[in-house]
Amino acid sequence: MALDLAELKNLDPKDPGNWPWLAKGGAMVLLVLAVLGGGYWFDTQHQRVELAKVQKKEGDLKAEFEKKQAKAVNLDTYKRQMEEMHETFGTMLRQLPGKTEVADLLVDITQTGLASGLEFNLFKPGAEVKREFYAELPITLEVKGTYHELGTFVSGVAALPRIVTIHNISVGNDGGKLKMSATAKTYRYLEDAEMGGSK
Repeated sequence: MALDLAELKNLDPKDPGNWPWLAKGGAMVLLVLAVLGGGYWFDTQHQRVELAKVQKKEGDLKAEFEKKQAKAVNLDTYKRQMEEMHETFGTMLRQLPGKTEVADLLVDITQTGLASGLEFNLFKPGAEVKREFYAELPITLEVKGTYHELGTFVSGVAALPRIVTIHNISVGNDGGKLKMSATAKTYRYLEDAEMGGSK
């Protein structure tokens, strides 16, 4: 049974109980849709936004948990690696001379050059430069000799029991021999009192 337009116009909004069955059903459907739409608009959409935030936070927390769990699982390995690094660092630190040993090291560098057959034109230690836990002592060198004598000298310096590095190497011809200018850097560890004073 269909409603025509005239019957819809004559419906009394104050007396919905006397409306035809189809009009009542249509009004109920519209009312339910309005309540659902209002509920979504005023409540559910905010909950969905909050849910998205909580889900993102949950994902972040899961990722953080997995990262921490991976670290916890590998904790023994990390501890072993730290011990190995500590031992290696200690070994390297022992290769740095103390304040009293620097003079001996300078003599070792000079003797290595002389034993290689080089002539020293210049051997000039510079000012010490303090770093975090060690100090650098640059030495300006100018030596003269054959190609093999220079090679023997550089190899001999590398074989010293203490760390010595060679920088800014410049080689030229000087009367039939090679002249090498360079900066050799030797290092020493800082005593505790010196480290406290350098910070």
